[in-house]
Amino acid sequence: MALLNLKNVDGYRCFDIEQCRREGQVLSGRYASDNPFPHIVIDDFLDADVLKQVASEFPDSSGYSCFMRDQERLKFEYKPDESLGGMTRILFAELNSHAFLQFLMEMTGISGLIPDPYHAGAGLHEVKAGGHLSIHADFPRHEKMKINRRLNLLIYLNEDWENEYGGALELWDRKMRSAAQRIMPIFGRAVLFNTDRDTFHGHPDPLTCPPHRSRRSIATYYYTAAPSAQPGIDRTTNFQPRPGTADKRDWRIMLRHLKADWLPPALQRGRMNGPE
Repeated sequence: MALLNLKNVDGYRCFDIEQCRREGQVLSGRYASDNPFPHIVIDDFLDADVLKQVASEFPDSSGYSCFMRDQERLKFEYKPDESLGGMTRILFAELNSHAFLQFLMEMTGISGLIPDPYHAGAGLHEVKAGGHLSIHADFPRHEKMKINRRLNLLIYLNEDWENEYGGALELWDRKMRSAAQRIMPIFGRAVLFNTDRDTFHGHPDPLTCPPHRSRRSIATYYYTAAPSAQPGIDRTTNFQPRPGTADKRDWRIMLRHLKADWLPPALQRGRMNGPE
């Protein structure tokens, strides 16, 4: 039985706002208390038939470029409007709907959540065999809309996923000492967590699934408006090496963040708005 159902309204599938509100309230205590930072893992999150249809509409990676660097490898991202399937577009529209925002706000206690119609960094994600995503904290600000990122939602589309394939989502403690949670990306499982400068996560070890399999997920992010007095801070995704491993530091990003943290806001604005 799914936690949230998409009801049929004259042929359109949509969330029910009262169900979303009620289920969010029920889960609020559990969300706030999970370690290493507020998060929740929910199995059978949405209707299985809906997710199976989205999986069947998943784009073919042929012709797409992927991330190929030390920090993220063989990772593909597809925007929802790059899918030819109607169910995929309906689901993303509903994940950005008033009803679903009500679910998120009731559960997390974060008011005034804003969806992202541009799907910056979001959409359908796929990592091929041998690929990985190093431990990181996500980019904190939506540059087009000038709002602050607050929540990540991941919904996995991997049927019959074996433990030996790897790909567990790791949630690391805020001081990057160890992984507090390892969450397998099985079909129908959702993971929702706060986004902050030290909410470190990823699946850092290369996937060992067969070549014809891949790690597939839905990713959506949610934001709130920035306080009017807050300056624009030039930060981006912050990758972190795990202790005792051969993980590579991204020195270019580290220098960018050092400047962002220590340069006065007026100089930052001048640097960002000046000539390249």
